[in-house]
Amino acid sequence: MRIRVTRDVTIPDPRKLEQFRRAPELGPSVLFFSGGTALRDTSRELIRYTHNSIHLITPFDSGGSSAIIREAFAMPAVGDIRNRLMALADQSIKGNPEIYNLFTHRLPKDGDPKALRAELDAMAAGVHPLVRRIPDPMRKIIRNHFYEFLERMPAGFDLRGASIGNLVLTAGYLSNRRQLDPVIYLFSKLVQVCGVVRPTVNKDLHLAVRLADGETIVGQHLITGKEAAPLASPIEDIWLTPSLGSTERVHTSIRNKIRDWIGKADLICYPPGSFYSSVVANLLADGVGRAVAANTCPKIFVPSTGIDPETPGMSVADRAEVLCRYLRTDAGAGDGEVLGYILVDARHGEYVGGIDKKRLEECGFTVIDGSLVTDRSGSDIDGRVLSEFLLSLC
Repeated sequence: MRIRVTRDVTIPDPRKLEQFRRAPELGPSVLFFSGGTALRDTSRELIRYTHNSIHLITPFDSGGSSAIIREAFAMPAVGDIRNRLMALADQSIKGNPEIYNLFTHRLPKDGDPKALRAELDAMAAGVHPLVRRIPDPMRKIIRNHFYEFLERMPAGFDLRGASIGNLVLTAGYLSNRRQLDPVIYLFSKLVQVCGVVRPTVNKDLHLAVRLADGETIVGQHLITGKEAAPLASPIEDIWLTPSLGSTERVHTSIRNKIRDWIGKADLICYPPGSFYSSVVANLLADGVGRAVAANTCPKIFVPSTGIDPETPGMSVADRAEVLCRYLRTDAGAGDGEVLGYILVDARHGEYVGGIDKKRLEECGFTVIDGSLVTDRSGSDIDGRVLSEFLLSLC
């Protein structure tokens, strides 16, 4: 039997947080639609209270070393998945800090190709210091993945700047019939990841946007304003496309397990991060909006503070409306709530386009104004405070 109960809550709620802290294995299922590194600190704080958070990650990164891997193997991006796995790993377990150091290691960007290949060979042989420090049987499992990658690595593959963790995950993907779930599960168990991490879709797709001036841009790396010049005009639309050379709109559906995880979440969060390429990108697959609307749990948007090159001049109210537009495209009008709360820090946070609280409230959203930015976090949202606010709403 399921019933809906409405109640008042205290934010943050010290009593509830203490209950979660004492039994994190029984903690709530907070679900995030995210990508990138914006939630790294929040994830590390979150595992103090719950080991049941769910992280649906965008696999559309098309820049840096991810672009080289994707071009060589025609696969989804794994870098953001690797980042989140490491953020949620239990660092108190023997061997985990050593695996973290290995997975976050990058080969030199200016390295000689022969020297880089020799370093990778040393990792596979187990004589590289980063691998030698890892205890068995974890070391043997990781070495097998290095050998797998070396066997499949095409001639002329550019190892400059390569993330070692991405290479290991790529090997697992290729050896498991081009499926990400098995290798994610393996390494989640290997380093005791305190939560669930999965790509929203398990396909080799890319992002495309249409700007207000009519220009179309394809590729996540050209949208974020980090690897290329900031966009000259605001984004008006975003969609999935089959390749970097195409603007064709592709429709793909989430798998049943993704739908089930969305359905069982105790709270759904649209978190800080690059707005279009990290948050909205997760909502583009068919079935996401319907699954969100079908769940009666609280749904909350936490806009980024500071400058986001993807949202020039957009207020918090503008961004909330965009979220709802893409969710409603799938869910249909009026069929369940897709967003109910907006969490901001009007006093300490910098929202370049403003908040527009009146408009948010007129749209039916409940605005929660709390102290999210602290001296410890600089101009960003404090991960510890954010995790405590979200958990208190569960």
